[in-house]
Amino acid sequence: MFFNREGEKWYKLRRVLNKRMLHPKDSVQYGDVVNAVVTDFIKRIYYLREMSPTGDLVPNLTNELYRFSLEARKMIDMKMKAIQRRVDANQEVAGEYLTYLLSNVKMSSKDVYGSISELLLAGVDSTSNTMMWALYLLSRDPEAQEALYQDVTRVLKGDTVPTAQEVNNMPYLKAVIKETLRMYPVVPMNSRLISENDVVIGGHFFPKKTTFSMSHYAISRDEKVFPEAWKFKPDRWLRDGRTRPNPFGSIPFGFGVRGCVGRRIAELEMHLALARLIKLFEIRPDPTVGEVQSVYRSVLAPDRQVNLHFVERPKTHEA
Repeated sequence: MFFNREGEKWYKLRRVLNKRMLHPKDSVQYGDVVNAVVTDFIKRIYYLREMSPTGDLVPNLTNELYRFSLEARKMIDMKMKAIQRRVDANQEVAGEYLTYLLSNVKMSSKDVYGSISELLLAGVDSTSNTMMWALYLLSRDPEAQEALYQDVTRVLKGDTVPTAQEVNNMPYLKAVIKETLRMYPVVPMNSRLISENDVVIGGHFFPKKTTFSMSHYAISRDEKVFPEAWKFKPDRWLRDGRTRPNPFGSIPFGFGVRGCVGRRIAELEMHLALARLIKLFEIRPDPTVGEVQSVYRSVLAPDRQVNLHFVERPKTHEA
């Protein structure tokens, strides 16, 4: 698969991708597409609520969020085919990620389609799992949920739909996602092989062909790095003068050239979806579910079906 490539060819290819995909400003252009998917998901939430015995329960939230994330694949595939037809017809195309890949002479069609596979596969798991854990954590922390609601409604008035640019004015929203990923990184462990040279790290010698394994889950719950590491505290990430955590204490998307190429798209989906959901609903736990634990199943997943109550908030009349 594309994302398992090694060596110089992989490195050159990833450098081409990262120039566009890992810059936040380049993901902004997909805000309308993502919001269309979020709108469909909200309609689905209303339908599931109406079908429940209590009138507000959404069962099997993990499955619903996975379907929401997967819907983006259909829309991106359609967009890709349309751009490909324009490229084949020698028509001018500019300004979008897929356009950039399809019209870049440094990349073959095989490389382009491999890139899209990585973008879609990584995005589905990142978005669906993180959204599930974020909603679960917020349901169990009314104070954090209220702080998020105030953060969102301070920017969004009435029935307005957030833009990608407006998300940048919601620091607590971003902090909630960062804290969720700290506590429940999508991929809790990964490995890297030092393939070219011997290295010395911290006075210790490691010959080439040494494999290093990193447990993101363990590091991000280390009390020396994150005080009260087992507590959900989005405030720890706010840029308000407080001492913030070491940024390398939690790197759920990786770092550098091997950073997740779909990171910005996944973040955009999560920010827009969570902002709209929390504006419409108060999220409450389902007492019959109990405390959810995480289990490692290629990604960090819940150990049971997660149901949550989506209690509709009173309509507001802001100007």
